[in-house]
Amino acid sequence: MSFPIQRPRRLRRTPTLRSMIKETTLNPEALIAPLFIVPGDKVKREIGSMPGQYQLSVDMAASKASQLFDLGIRSVILFAIPESKDEIGSSAWNPQGIIPRAIKAMKAAAPELIVTTDLCFCEYTSHGHCGIMKDGVLQNDETLGNLVRQALVHAEAGADLIAPSGMLDGMVRSLRHGLDEGGFSHLPIMSYAAKFASAFYGPFREAVQSAPEYGDRKSYQMDPANFEEAMREVALDIEEGADIIMVKPALSFLDIVREVKRRFAMPTAAYNVSGEYAMIKAAAQKGWIDEQRVMLEVLTSMKRAGADLIITYFAEAFADLRQKGLA
Repeated sequence: MSFPIQRPRRLRRTPTLRSMIKETTLNPEALIAPLFIVPGDKVKREIGSMPGQYQLSVDMAASKASQLFDLGIRSVILFAIPESKDEIGSSAWNPQGIIPRAIKAMKAAAPELIVTTDLCFCEYTSHGHCGIMKDGVLQNDETLGNLVRQALVHAEAGADLIAPSGMLDGMVRSLRHGLDEGGFSHLPIMSYAAKFASAFYGPFREAVQSAPEYGDRKSYQMDPANFEEAMREVALDIEEGADIIMVKPALSFLDIVREVKRRFAMPTAAYNVSGEYAMIKAAAQKGWIDEQRVMLEVLTSMKRAGADLIITYFAEAFADLRQKGLA
């Protein structure tokens, strides 16, 4: 009898064998591409800290929507820099605002594309916080009504999926009730249920000009050290009517993703955030890593951890590789 009897390398010998026993498969349909919408026409402005990502005017975003759908990406999530900001973020629920216009244009360009809209106020408020502020404190309950107003405007414009991101207590219940009362009981909610006060958001805040004017967001986003609190937050959002649960960021919180999927068996999303993307791009530009291989490893790790959906700035790059037969 030869030693060893068990030789796992037998099934790694050729690409075909490795493909046959692959346990985790990543497809473009599982990816959601973030898009940053800005005022103007024919605007395509690269974001300095996020190479390969752009601020797009509505017309350019509509064209991008069609391109992404042709690549096999079935969903986008929209963020905006509005034409004006104020203390309460009132432009967020303007029916003629930048996101409602973008929804309509993108649905016209790619009718089957799932247009997801981020619901928050940090992009819309002059102070950069996620709702109404008083004496430096976010006013949770007063903000909920405005959040429902924003959601209804997006729903009326044709949004397919609503994604509240402010980590407000009771936000899912308020939105579910408001959407149902408004005639949109069919519209699903993807909740940022476990959103941590992370250092990985920096490039995003440049992209949407949403850095807080004072203070920070630690009083409403979660402490990265807390695991069981994340489980409680997820359980609450499910109880309140969330259809999809999100964990943000992804890469430093794969244990959270794994346990959310195991414990709740709900459709689960992970947000591969801007800082995670920027680190890979920066190291690749230095020649320190192979960008494509690292991208594939990172996205696969999120899928392997249990994410059904991944919001990622690599969506287009991955789908392009897949279409060329390279991923």
